[in-house]
Amino acid sequence: MLKKFYRIIILPYTVFLLYLMFFGMGRFQYEDNVIRIKPIVSTIWYIQETVSLKDIVMIVVGNVVMFIPFGFLGWVFPKLIELQNLIFTFVSAITIVEALQYFSRMGIFEVDDIILNTFGVYLGWQIFRFIENRSAV
Repeated sequence: MLKKFYRIIILPYTVFLLYLMFFGMGRFQYEDNVIRIKPIVSTIWYIQETVSLKDIVMIVVGNVVMFIPFGFLGWVFPKLIELQNLIFTFVSAITIVEALQYFSRMGIFEVDDIILNTFGVYLGWQIFRFIENRSAV
């Protein structure tokens, strides 16, 4: 039942997430292309410069939590059951999305986003493995 629901919802969820990444949450087109490639630095800077705890949680934790569902992609694509295949495929895809944000100037290419998003996928994969192991018993 859960697998069937996931297979139905993952495509619309992906489209919704792409919408958020390019147009949602008050996005605007930057005048210049912006890239931040120093890992963790931009996240620390964001936390230091942001007064609102709500904004920090929404951005930092959101960058992890919103990507947890992609840890379950093995239910749709059996080759992605293996963590190595999943992470390689996801990092490739999210790097392309970050590059599109950079080239369209509808966002910033940030290595931290790739790291946080990938951590979310990893957490999702851990949950996926837990569910799979429990259902196998």
